[in-house]
Amino acid sequence: MLRQSLNFKLSQKLSPQQIQLMKLIQLPTQAFEQRVKQELEENPALDDSKDSLDDDYDEFSNQDEYGDENDTIEADINVDEYLSDDDIPEYRTQANNYSADDDEKSIPYASGTSFTQSLTDQLNTRRLSEQHYGIAQFLVGSIDNSGYIRRSMEDIADDLAFTMNIYTDVLEVEQVLKVVQQLDPAGVGARDLQECLLIQLSRKRNNESTELAMKLVGESFDAFSKKHYKKILEKYHIDEDELRDAIEEIEHLNPKPGSAYAGGSTRMVEQVVPDFTIRIKDGELELTLNGRNAPELHVSRDYSNMLKGYKEAKEKSKSQKDAVMFIKQKLDGAKWFIEAIKQRQETLFMTMSSIMYYQKEYFLTGDERNLRPMILKDIADEIGMDVSTVSRVANSKYVDTPYGTKLIKEFFSESMTNSDGEEVSTREIKKILETVIGEESKRKPLTDQKLAELLKEKGYPIARRTVAKYREQLDIPVARLRKEI
Repeated sequence: MLRQSLNFKLSQKLSPQQIQLMKLIQLPTQAFEQRVKQELEENPALDDSKDSLDDDYDEFSNQDEYGDENDTIEADINVDEYLSDDDIPEYRTQANNYSADDDEKSIPYASGTSFTQSLTDQLNTRRLSEQHYGIAQFLVGSIDNSGYIRRSMEDIADDLAFTMNIYTDVLEVEQVLKVVQQLDPAGVGARDLQECLLIQLSRKRNNESTELAMKLVGESFDAFSKKHYKKILEKYHIDEDELRDAIEEIEHLNPKPGSAYAGGSTRMVEQVVPDFTIRIKDGELELTLNGRNAPELHVSRDYSNMLKGYKEAKEKSKSQKDAVMFIKQKLDGAKWFIEAIKQRQETLFMTMSSIMYYQKEYFLTGDERNLRPMILKDIADEIGMDVSTVSRVANSKYVDTPYGTKLIKEFFSESMTNSDGEEVSTREIKKILETVIGEESKRKPLTDQKLAELLKEKGYPIARRTVAKYREQLDIPVARLRKEI
């Protein structure tokens, strides 16, 4: 039996403009600058000229000069509406949104040649046959950013035949690889960490410590990497001082020789630009928004002049009306973008201001133990915005503080109750855990169970598995790997 019923469902959909605004809010400073640049290129009605708006430009602010505000053309375009709204955007006149003298902060990088080009230049100083030079070039091209060749020699030999018509075998490729491994920086061209360390040790001045280090890496690498020092002492019949000297030799080696190259690289250098700055002035916190988030945009004077010409024309052709429709679309886009930037600035400033005052004790002292438990909803409720909006600000923005540049989301953490019934931040617990591990005896590091017992004694009753989780989040290895002789 079929039944018919009527159900009401309430749903909320974001408009395309709201979606675009959310995307703008999420962008960090550098990506936002690129987005503004893209909009300027795509919309000729948007202008970023820094010239002051002169008297001729101000005339468009007077609606009455061109007649009735409701005077419209057949396409229902109110020309006066577009001619009257080209004053300086309000967001440019608001104080405390950004620092007027906020210069562009950038880190200079040496231009130089790329890592790959540097290796190729070194190859050119070697005497190699045409075939060996071709193989060497291919090997250099296979080196990754860390300085390693991760592919097998069999795969490289096959690729040389297919892509370069160089027919060779594994033995010949390995022979040429030895030449590549003689290039600088030392360790480049290694196939794994063990080989990388051995290459570097072979170039060091020969002494007892270096010889022992070579044995440890070459013969007992597994035991050494797992810090089974007792087995090593027994195997090589050495004392702890000799072992310590050999370990020191190894610790001074570079496990990623490619990253040490300072003359430029084929990889992109990521540069963090703080979106906010917090400073302490006369004992009070002061927040500023990076000036690069406040571009000086306004509607193009040329486009306003086009509308003025249309307004004054006695006869209006179809082509003119079509042109005005195009101008209207571009002006709509320009006005929306300017307004969206204003809303973005207000949202960013309001959100960060709320976070700053919520974590006031931390920003005044720099002590992570003063970080209050704080979740996204705490800030969202305080500023009357959606949790997703706060998340977009927190996940992609950085703030320059007196204690360094921080990712904003690092200030958020869950809470737990200590033995006194007080809510404490998990960040506070991690800081205490880090301190306890830092003060432990390195000859006998504390296990996770022992760490849990010590934290409980300090008033933080957490389980061993939670200690293990926090330790891993802090990038601290297990007790066995923290052991020193």
